[in-house]
Amino acid sequence: MFGDISGMMDKFKQAQQKVEETKKRLNTVLIDENGADNKLKVTVTANREIKAITIPNELLNDAEELEDYLILTLNKALKRANEINEQEMALAAKSGMPNIPGMDLFK
Repeated sequence: MFGDISGMMDKFKQAQQKVEETKKRLNTVLIDENGADNKLKVTVTANREIKAITIPNELLNDAEELEDYLILTLNKALKRANEINEQEMALAAKSGMPNIPGMDLFK
């Protein structure tokens, strides 16, 4: 019986390591999102960290328009990043989890 528990603990440690490796890898996955009319460009990582914002000079003259573009574009980029992050983290966690009967955590 203790062999089974020890084996499961090893599986849990492997799953945790795989999740950590996935987090690091997701820092390198870049998502580019363009605003309407391609007037603004935002780059975020799959870990939802903003890496770059490119603003054309024409938007610098209208603060309200710039704010609107930033909010819309950042929200689109972060939504895509979140989808990728959740999918990758679920795969990483599921692939390392031991098969415990009756514990179908990831459907």
